[in-house]
Amino acid sequence: MQVKKVQFSRQATSFYFDTSFAQLKKIVPQKTTVLLTDEHLAAAHPRIFKGWNTIVLKSGEEYKVQATVDNIIQQLIGLQADRTWTLVGVGGGVVTDLTGYVASIFLRGLAFGFVPTTLLSMVDAAIGGKNGIDVGVYKNMVGTISQPDFLLYDVSLLKSLPENEWRNGFAEIIKHGAILDAPMVKELEKRKLSFFQKNKPALQKLVQRNAALKARVVKEDEFEKNKRRLLNFGHTLGHAVEKQYEFMHGEAVAIGMVFAAKLSAEMLKFKGTDRLVHLIDQYGLPIAAGYNKQKVFDVLVSDKKREGELMNFILLEKLGKAVVKKIPLPEIYKLI
Repeated sequence: MQVKKVQFSRQATSFYFDTSFAQLKKIVPQKTTVLLTDEHLAAAHPRIFKGWNTIVLKSGEEYKVQATVDNIIQQLIGLQADRTWTLVGVGGGVVTDLTGYVASIFLRGLAFGFVPTTLLSMVDAAIGGKNGIDVGVYKNMVGTISQPDFLLYDVSLLKSLPENEWRNGFAEIIKHGAILDAPMVKELEKRKLSFFQKNKPALQKLVQRNAALKARVVKEDEFEKNKRRLLNFGHTLGHAVEKQYEFMHGEAVAIGMVFAAKLSAEMLKFKGTDRLVHLIDQYGLPIAAGYNKQKVFDVLVSDKKREGELMNFILLEKLGKAVVKKIPLPEIYKLI
């Protein structure tokens, strides 16, 4: 087991890499800990939940809403949980988002941690303290920024992942390369998804590299005033199509990255569009989709990144270097 501690503004988070779920008992007291998971994971790994207080949620982004939060809180009251208890989200991004949000508001704040079980949550969703819920078609419209006490990484839990969830995670890995790590883009170009699925040491290394990249950006700009905005590359258009057309998050981000790359070519003379599009395609992610321009734009203008008539859009100067550019909304409408 490797332990890396990152100090954020109000909280230090311990990252337990290259370990197993069994180590959780050494991190938190079993009696006063509640595991939150979803029905898919509970069915795929029943043995790991034995002996733990467990709340099982319905699976899917459509359940990342206030009604689910109310249900969790009712169950915590039923368990007589108090402020000394700990919540642990065991699952993908939906589970970790809900866990962090409930922990931030129940009894005005409980300690919490995550055991991410999807590639997407290991490299992105579980890191950075953003917790929240969706409101209608608007993703993450309500939430908090509150850091977990720990993340425990057990890559053996990825064995039960369906193929589309692997691709989903690689969208965020490609995003990290595009905005922050050009050498990683080169390494990804030499490999295929199947290589990382079969090669545990290579997968461990890739997961750790991406977790460290995101943690570093969040540490520098926890409350998204500056550099953290770069992590939204591909997400502005991506979020607008994701909820309306029921794309997986990674698929929507992939489509958003292609749009942002083409926008970068037009506005900043970015020369890497073909390379990025080819890489996205190489890992089995979509590079285009049909959608209703007006409907997507109407959701896009409600994005948290809008400031008046301008949208903070993340563009690429070159692979490995992103910038925030304020683009007038009419111009974005024209380009969609």
